[in-house]
Parts: sequence; structure tokens; C-alpha cells
Amino acid sequence: MWRRFRQRGSLVLAVLAVVLGLLTVPPASAADNPYQRGPDPTPAGIAAATGPFATAQATVAKGNGFGGGIVYYPTDTSQGTFGAIAIAPGYGTEWRWYGWLGPRLASFGFVVLGIETNSLSDYADARADQLLAALDWLVASSPVRDRVDRNRLAVGGHSMGGGGALVAGTRRPSLMTAVGMAPYVPNGNLSGIKIPTVLFGGQTDTTVTPSYLASAYATIPATTQRAYPEIANEGHGFAAGGGGGNSGAFARVMMVWLKVFMDADTRYSSFLCPSLSNTSGISKYQASCPLGPGGTTPPPTDTSRLVNANAGRCLDVPSQSQTNGTQVALWDCNGGTNQQWTTTSGKQLQVYGTKCLGADGTSAGAKAVIGDCGGGAAQQWNLDAGGTITNVQSGLCLDATGAGTANGTRVILWTCNHGTNQQWTRS
Repeated sequence: MWRRFRQRGSLVLAVLAVVLGLLTVPPASAADNPYQRGPDPTPAGIAAATGPFATAQATVAKGNGFGGGIVYYPTDTSQGTFGAIAIAPGYGTEWRWYGWLGPRLASFGFVVLGIETNSLSDYADARADQLLAALDWLVASSPVRDRVDRNRLAVGGHSMGGGGALVAGTRRPSLMTAVGMAPYVPNGNLSGIKIPTVLFGGQTDTTVTPSYLASAYATIPATTQRAYPEIANEGHGFAAGGGGGNSGAFARVMMVWLKVFMDADTRYSSFLCPSLSNTSGISKYQASCPLGPGGTTPPPTDTSRLVNANAGRCLDVPSQSQTNGTQVALWDCNGGTNQQWTTTSGKQLQVYGTKCLGADGTSAGAKAVIGDCGGGAAQQWNLDAGGTITNVQSGLCLDATGAGTANGTRVILWTCNHGTNQQWTRS
């Protein structure tokens, strides 16, 4: 009898297990995203120097359109293929200076091909050719081609190599993202890039200066998902920093960016938007939130007041003037037409339907004034995720003079510093 009872109990448990299994539905993100790799992210896991995957590497001989290099990859074959990124070094340097980055990214579930260039003095166009050739070889002929998803490819690079990555991203719009690390920007203009783009800068970089990158960032189309993290207290060589100093912060943000755009892994999106979840080692951050699948951010077209976070007062055209050159100021919010600002598809802030907010210069301290709408860069603005409003021409931020809070405080352009007097909310 006891044996029959145990058999019957086992049968009941088995049936219950089946029923419970049928009733247990996997999380939507796991069910809907076949590219998701690795466990759920945590702040500690993201900050770690090593991810959940064991890795291996192989030397790549020169040929196939590029100068060889090293490929790093997860050894796990149970989770399917992985997204892949080819990365180019800077002018006059070799991949060995960046070798720390390959295994670190691979350990989080990516195939990484760090290339050598055909010549140490190759310029951006040549490096773009080599990055694309490297990706073509990686998916078609490499010894790890069976581990690579040919539909999830990206490019990256440092300095001149970053310029190559940006050119490659413009040439091949099927890429998932382009990563520029203190990149040279050909012609200083990125208006032709349509794929998600992140530009990493160094706060103390005197080669690719923060102002240079801010100006280039401002030329990225408003419909392109983008971000600009600035690495605190780092100069031009942070990408070759071996993970020391704040170069680890750069690697951390880069990994999250790749998870979002190469793996379409929305589990990581909140670590980038509405602001960075971990700002350690980061001195500045701009992003076109939301970021990720379906996160394309066309310019807003609403009409609203712009309220200064420090003063609690509105951006106002004094005395409802419509005279060109009138400097705007702070004033009690009152709903007047001189406080109603319309964002246009051309990145303008329009008032009265015919006048646009502009800058009367490109240096810190330039006045923010109204004038006839002309479409020039002086009248174009980026409304950033952190609440700053950045002038496209100069890269400077809309600023309440001297952090003033009183009615009549003049509004100028000033070096972006994330102060509350540079933060504006739409009301």
C-alpha cells in the first residue's frame, strides 16, 4: 500500500509540475528577444571588469583588406551567435595598446576584432575601408564565423580609428552602431550618419577637445539615436588606458551601449536613460533619450514654456518685443505669447511664429537673442536628456547669467557645466 501511495503521489507531483510549467510564462523581454545574452544586469555586474562569459582569442594574419589583429570571443556555444564589433586603433598606434578592451567586451557576450591598420599613418577613409573589410572577413572566412551573427555588426575606433568608424557607419547603414573614442571627425560634420552613434570624449583631452566633440555631436541628425559621455580627468589616451584610471568608466558605458544597440537588449536601456545610472568617472553626459529599439527620437513639435530649474522662471522675450536682437531673460511664468516656444523639425526654438532664438556669437557670454528665422546653426538647438539646451553652432549651453533667479536675469550662452541654471523643463 505504501508503495502504491508513493507512486500515486509521484504521479500527482508530476502532473502538477507539468501544469505549473504550462502556466509559467517567461518574461516578455526574454521571449521576444532572441539576441539577449547573459543574466539580468545589475549595477555591480555592469561595473565589473569581467562579464559572465569565459573568453578566448586568436591572432589574425595580415590580409583580406586589413592589417591583421586579434579576435576575442566567448567560448560558450550554448546561447547561439553573438554580435560582433571591429575596432581600429589611433593614428600611429597598434592594437596592442587597446588589447585590454577586447577580452573585457567579449566577456559580456560580444565577438571583438581589434584590427591592425595597413599603415600606421592611414587616414579615416582608409581605416573605414579596413574596418568594413574586417567585418566581411569575420562573418565569411574567420575561424569564429559560426559564432557571429552577420546581421548584428558594429564598428568602433580611437582617434583616427574613431574617424574611420564614423565614416564606415555612414557608408554602411546596416550596421547596428558606430562607437567613436575621442574620434577625429572628418570635416567636423556628422550630418550623414543615420545609425546609433556614441562619441566618447576625454575631459582634459587637448587633441580632440571637448568643444570639438560637442560641435561634432551637435551635427548628428535629430532622428539618429546618439550619446556623448565625457570621461572625467582623462586625456586623449583613455581608450588605451588599460582599464586604469577612469578608462574603466568608458568601457562600462560602451558595453551597455553595445548591449542596447547590438543585442536590442532593453534590460540595459535604463542604465543609459534618462541619465546614466552610474556616473562614476563621467564628467558629462548627453543623450537623445529614449535609447534602444524603437527609440528613434524625432524632434518634438510641441509648443510650451521653458522653465529654468534654478529660478523657477520662464524663458521670456522682454516686453513682448519682436525686435531682432532682443536678448531673452527670465520672468515669472504667465502664459504670454512671448513665453511660448515651439520646437521645429529644423531644431529651432520659435516664438511668435516668425522669430527664432539664436546666439549673437560663438564664445562663452554670447547673448541669446531673437531674430528672423533663417535656418542657420546659430538658431539651432539640441534639447538634451539632462535638461540642457545646447547651441548647434557653438556647443555652448543656454544659461541664466550668474545663476541669477530674479525677474529680468539675462540669458546667455556659456560652457556647459550641468548647473541648474543651465537646466530647463518644458511646461
